[in-house]
Amino acid sequence: MKHNMTICCALAATLALAGCESMSDTQRRTTTGAAIGGVAAGVVTGEWGWAAAGAAVGAASGFLYDQSRQNEQKAFERGVKEGQSKPK
Repeated sequence: MKHNMTICCALAATLALAGCESMSDTQRRTTTGAAIGGVAAGVVTGEWGWAAAGAAVGAASGFLYDQSRQNEQKAFERGVKEGQSKPK
């Protein structure tokens, strides 16, 4: 039973990630987090309920990671603009 669960989770993650080419960075990171969280929780516990909870936590983590990356990029771009506008 646990072996079937592992295979199903891995297949679901593979299918979810296969369509990521046309996704935005936010969508890609959220989906990747959900897939990793679902597979990890499913493999560890062997229960679908925990796999769903792991997917939810993974999706939230992926989204928060994306927001952090976007804030870092914006701060970097502001720093570059400020550095370029200062007189030499």
